[in-house]
Formats: sequence, structure tokens, C-alpha cells
Amino acid sequence: MANEAKPCPCDIGDRMEYGALGQEVQIEHFKAYVVKPSTASDKAIIVIQDIFGWQLPNTRYMADMLAANGYIAICPDFFVGKEPWSPTKDWSNFQEWLQDKKPTAINKEVDAVLKFLKDQCGVKHIGVVGFCWGGVATHYLALLYPEIKAGVSVYGIVREREDRYELKSPTLFIFAENDSVIPLDQVSALEANLKEKCKVDYQVKIFPGQTHGFVHRKREDINPADKPYIQEARKDLLNWLNKYM
Repeated sequence: MANEAKPCPCDIGDRMEYGALGQEVQIEHFKAYVVKPSTASDKAIIVIQDIFGWQLPNTRYMADMLAANGYIAICPDFFVGKEPWSPTKDWSNFQEWLQDKKPTAINKEVDAVLKFLKDQCGVKHIGVVGFCWGGVATHYLALLYPEIKAGVSVYGIVREREDRYELKSPTLFIFAENDSVIPLDQVSALEANLKEKCKVDYQVKIFPGQTHGFVHRKREDINPADKPYIQEARKDLLNWLNKYM
């Protein structure tokens, strides 16, 4: 187990100073950030936060990017008001913090979001994109919700379910080569088992030289060596959604 001297491997990265374009709304017992495209759309993407919470500017930036590409984007507070992880916290306490914030225990909130999108926004096609904690959640939802048309799990794997390779929704998995949270042997095992057991379309892609969080927690303008990979991953994300939505 990690001790006080060991920093959190899930680094917050380049925290963006970003003024989001959408608005916060109340959905049943929790809040959500919603941003809509410039023209009417019946397609929506649920954006699932990382451990730093639904208000992280980087995550809202990704939601706004999806809206700029024609999707209604909604980023719910899946921690339901509980405090997100902080870079100042002791990593040895992470598992204790996680106990009441399991990415595989969000069905109640997901069902409420699906109802909101259908009833309040006229949505007919729904996809999911998640980062880190949200990448695990995205993988989880792809196992349970066949109505989800497409999923993009960005550095996240469900590890504890026996049925974790039996996807119901086409899913793209994006990983970083130098990820201390998800070693490459776990990625290889995921891909091998999906090849054997998965009945829907999937893709597993590893980005060379990158670290955990690179798609949304590295700013391409101040990381020139990483910029092509950041942009390529975001393009892959959009292409996957466009293909199945």
C-alpha cells in the first residue's frame, strides 16, 4: 500500500483556467453540467468525471468540445455532492475515500440522466465518454446498457466483474504507454479477452510515451512533444462516437 511519501499516480496534470460554456442543472438528487450544440441535436454524450470531480475545468472543456461537434454533452456529479479527490490528500487513504464512490455503483444516477436526456432534451441516441474513474464507469455501463450506442473509456478498466469482457455497446479503449495506474500487461489481457469473448465492435489503442491523464489533463499548447498524441486521441474519440451515433 502507498505511504505518505508516495504521491498520487493519478496526477491532476495541467489544470486549465477555463470558463465553461454550459450551465449547471438539478437532476433529481444531484447536479449536472449541460452544454448544448449551436444547432438542435437528438444525440447526447454522458461525460463521466475523473477522481477530481465533475467541476474540474479540464472535464468541462471536453464536454464543450463534444458540444462543438454537434452533441448535447452532460457531465453529472456522480459523487452526488461528496468531496472529490484532491492532489493534497495522502494517497495511502485513496481506497478509503473510494469506498462510497465506486464507479460501478452509479446505476441510479445513470438512469436519472437517461430519463432527463429523453424527457427534457428529446434525445434519441446516447453515448458515454469517461476519463480515469469515469473510464472504469464507461466500461461498466457498456456491459449493462445496450441502449448506449457507443462508449469511449479513456484510461479505465473494470477489474472485478466476471462479465467484464461481454460488452453490450461498441467501445473504444484509450490507454497511455507509461501509465502507472494501468500497466500494459493489464491492457494486453483486456484486449486478448475481448477478442475471445466480446460480440460487439471494440478497439484498444495505446498511445506511445504518454502518461495517465494525457487526453484531458495535458494542455497541448504547453506540451509540444505530446500535442500530436493528445489531438489524435481526441480525434479517435470523436470518430468512434460519430461512427456509432
